[in-house]
Amino acid sequence: MPNIKSAIKRVKTNEKRRALNASQRSALRTAVKTADQAIANADVEAAKVALITASKKLDKAVTKGLIHKNAAARKKSRLAKKLNALSAQA
Repeated sequence: MPNIKSAIKRVKTNEKRRALNASQRSALRTAVKTADQAIANADVEAAKVALITASKKLDKAVTKGLIHKNAAARKKSRLAKKLNALSAQA
């Protein structure tokens, strides 16, 4: 346990940021899974909406420094590729 005032404050702020990052990361994963499930269920309209939501969350996560921009681009690309394949079938 830190004794110095600034170190005590740093521990508090780190804990707050950790909790916030964890909740944002969880929401991000949920959005990506929802889009994936909509694609798997062959529900084109729901998949389109879910893809837009997931893309927004991925972009937001990049600006917050939660994930790397290339990781977000890769995830968005893979989801879009699956959706396009599904749309081509329908």
